[in-house]
Amino acid sequence: MTIKQFTGRGKVAIVRTRPETVLDDYARLLELSEYQQVLSPNIKTMLKINISWQTWYPACSTTPWQLEGVIRPLRQAGYDLVGVHNDTVVVDTSDGEANNKQRYVTDKYGVPCVYLYKPEVNWVRYEPKQPFLVLDKIYPEGVHIPEVLIGNNIIQLPTVKTHVFTTITGAMKNAFGGLLGRKRHWTHSVIHETLVDLLMIQQDIHPGLFAVMDGTFAGDGPGPRAMHWHEKNVLLASADQVAIDAASALIQGFNPLELPFLRIAHELGMGVADPHEIEFVGDVDAAEERWNFQYDDTFASRGQKMIYHGMLKPFEELMLRTPLVPWSYFASNFYHNVYWYPVVGRKRVESALDTPWGQLFTHYGADAGLEGAVLPSVETKTLLQGMGVMAGGMAALGGMAALLSGLRKR
Repeated sequence: MTIKQFTGRGKVAIVRTRPETVLDDYARLLELSEYQQVLSPNIKTMLKINISWQTWYPACSTTPWQLEGVIRPLRQAGYDLVGVHNDTVVVDTSDGEANNKQRYVTDKYGVPCVYLYKPEVNWVRYEPKQPFLVLDKIYPEGVHIPEVLIGNNIIQLPTVKTHVFTTITGAMKNAFGGLLGRKRHWTHSVIHETLVDLLMIQQDIHPGLFAVMDGTFAGDGPGPRAMHWHEKNVLLASADQVAIDAASALIQGFNPLELPFLRIAHELGMGVADPHEIEFVGDVDAAEERWNFQYDDTFASRGQKMIYHGMLKPFEELMLRTPLVPWSYFASNFYHNVYWYPVVGRKRVESALDTPWGQLFTHYGADAGLEGAVLPSVETKTLLQGMGVMAGGMAALGGMAALLSGLRKR
């Protein structure tokens, strides 16, 4: 094992917070983490904003106070900041940054944003300095990444939550959308090794690498969307993506070294995942908490896992790398936006809005006429798509029945 040495290796800042002081608490968190030793102000700093759902849901996406809590002190320190958004086949980024009040914050501070999925963003082939674990096999034609990220600092902005594919998701997973294009679902069967490969790319292309994680609301169950929310009132920051993800896993109640992406990265010397080797600073008693979180699957993720690891594995390429692939996007959209949110999630959101953090979200952007929260009902577009799919399926079945009937009459 060759240990990669970098400033802040194995160090995680942790701070308790409350809605009344959250912006000041973020400033304290950043000072404890000594971010200025990691991020040079002479280099542009990219803020990798997370949108896991275009609908606001507690613990799901980068919070507006998390984004403002990072932007405000860095701007005061003279940093040149740029927000970064990726797209996803199941989430509308434009709606997402509005509904999560992220656009309000970036506009308030005059932070420009780059949208990696837009035509003007150039994607270039990345030549690895050391062998990939899996990416060269998934993409034999080459791995392409956004040119705009190369040579700039980056701050990952995840939340504390579980995930159906990786048990927990955090800083390392936050790079998944930013560094890989729309074919990133090809890597899901080897997602743990993929995250390690992506960390290797990050450590190569970014002069400064940092992460700030929001645990005001935290989520467990079938993350990153269909979760149970919990008020946990903690913030974390680190220059070590392995360590901050391990710290998050630990307080959620998981053994970091039992999560393959953390164990592999630790064994390769890319960061620290062993809790005994992590140095906590700040409100260190918070790092002793164990929340006993559970992770679970949704109906949609169970189907995906059957393709990646189960009985449908022989058909993975047919179902996920051919013109048939839109079916999986539709299935996820239909499950989350037509069934789960209106039937289950909306009640959870309404309950969350009655909490102090929910009230903070409600009042965020009130000066710009954004008070409240968008609580969609059944997503009409996806419902109509579903009706079209059902009609097409019925027509196909009818055609097959007619054909069989005709053959019998012969």
